[in-house]
Amino acid sequence: MSTTDNNLAFERLVRPHFERLYRLAWRLAGSKAEAEDLFQELLIKAYGKIDELASIEQPGPWLCRVMYNLFIDERRRFARTRIHTVDEGQLAGDGIEGLPANADAGADPVTNNQRREQIQSLDRALAQLSDEHRMVVLLHDTEGYKLKEIEALTGVPVGTVKSRLHRARARLREILSADGTIS
Repeated sequence: MSTTDNNLAFERLVRPHFERLYRLAWRLAGSKAEAEDLFQELLIKAYGKIDELASIEQPGPWLCRVMYNLFIDERRRFARTRIHTVDEGQLAGDGIEGLPANADAGADPVTNNQRREQIQSLDRALAQLSDEHRMVVLLHDTEGYKLKEIEALTGVPVGTVKSRLHRARARLREILSADGTIS
């Protein structure tokens, strides 16, 4: 294939999955800068495997699996030297830049503020979970992946996925009830 053909094939195969992949990158990484780096690494890796990607019936799950593996590899590589920074947007509770805002323009400001506070509480609670538990909750409850899909993405057996999901939800309830977010 020529470079132009590769570019067109890559665009056709990957473009439909951009939004979901970026959301997953943001959820995995936890910050805009790290999500963009992870997303870019995925695109570079996927472009290098364009022939393999073209032969896959459903490239979305394959791309998610590659991204997850890149994330885990990066996490392991820098586990001891990682420096945590806080973006101004995170302090202000602006959410994910580039994705739709959580506020409803038609709702009253009190409702919007309550919703924003609930989302911030949930984000803080999710941050307290282990990587494995947070990943399963985000993939299943936020992104809508089925248990079998999560098994394929993470390489973790379905029974373990179910157990992690149950434990993660229980821990979230515990954290949120201690925080006063839920009763």
